[in-house]
Amino acid sequence: MNKPRFFITDVFTSKKYGGNPLATFIDCESLSDQEMQQIAKEINFSETTFITSRRPKDGGYDVRIFTPNAEVEFAGHPTLGTAYIIREKLRLTSANEVALNLRIGKIPVTFSEGSAQATQLWMKQMPPQFGKTLEAGILARVLGISMSDIDPHSPIKEVSTGFPTLIVPLVNLAAIKQAKINKNEYFSLVKDAWAKVILVYSRESYEPSQNLSVRVFADFYGITEDAATGSSNGSLAAYLLRHRTFGTSNLEVIVGQGYEMGRPSTLALRANNSESEIEVFVGGSVVHVAEGVWG
Repeated sequence: MNKPRFFITDVFTSKKYGGNPLATFIDCESLSDQEMQQIAKEINFSETTFITSRRPKDGGYDVRIFTPNAEVEFAGHPTLGTAYIIREKLRLTSANEVALNLRIGKIPVTFSEGSAQATQLWMKQMPPQFGKTLEAGILARVLGISMSDIDPHSPIKEVSTGFPTLIVPLVNLAAIKQAKINKNEYFSLVKDAWAKVILVYSRESYEPSQNLSVRVFADFYGITEDAATGSSNGSLAAYLLRHRTFGTSNLEVIVGQGYEMGRPSTLALRANNSESEIEVFVGGSVVHVAEGVWG
């Protein structure tokens, strides 16, 4: 039996050892669900992906995504990183679009070539769904912050563009840095909740080129904190547009994430109103780091 090959990429960064690391496996058709889950646990990145066929099906490549604890329907940085591997390592083509068949459905990824900077990848996410609005006091306890750290002008809201996320607006960068999950309060909150991931954001940022600072916590999936999260930031884009946070009917913002983890990441968000729904796009760069054979 052939041993599966893997590739390591850093996603949402223009250099190695920034952004969010991803392991992508090919030649893994013979792996069982349990073996894929075990590999993801041993690698212990926020997600690991498995391309289960070298040949496209229905215009897309079958891909599965595992966190250390569970398989998930969709996640952002694995979608971009895997699309990069398909184009650069499997297809060896300059095609400007690759589609992934994920459990949630087909997700197209487009490549925008830039001569002065790394190639930018963009994925269109699912139309957003909006869930419950929560009280600030509950999240203050979960995040170990005071009520005054939470922005009272914007709601605390469940949103999903493929991965349900609880969006929590904070007043400044100091509040972002202070946030620290109280695990007992967190698991009590998410036990029966739709959104089990918490994204906190502030309009005060680390870099002048960024519009927002973000942190994402997902202990339920075995991820204490994520360095760059395309799925949750897609939910954030839908939230920002719906609530006119920047006062415009179209959204284009740059997000900084991962600074507290020493893995600075940059994500680009776009959202607009198209007919009866919000369209959301998340973009960023991918860098190849390493490759090898597993086992």
